[in-house]
Amino acid sequence: METVILGIALVLIIEGLAYALAPSLIERMLEAMRAMRLDLRRLVGVSAMATGVAMLWILQTF
Repeated sequence: METVILGIALVLIIEGLAYALAPSLIERMLEAMRAMRLDLRRLVGVSAMATGVAMLWILQTF
C-alpha cells in the first residue's frame, strides 16, 4: 500500500511541475488530444500504462 501511495505522490509531483513550468504546453497537448480519435487516445493510454508496468517490472527484477 505504501508503494501505491508513493507512486501516486510521484505522479502528482510530476504533473504539478508540468502545469507550473509549462502551462501553455499543457494547453497545446490537451488541444492535440481533443483532436485525436477516441480509439487512438485509448491506445495512447494503454501504451503508457504498459510502458509503466514494464519499467516497474524491470526495476523490480534487477
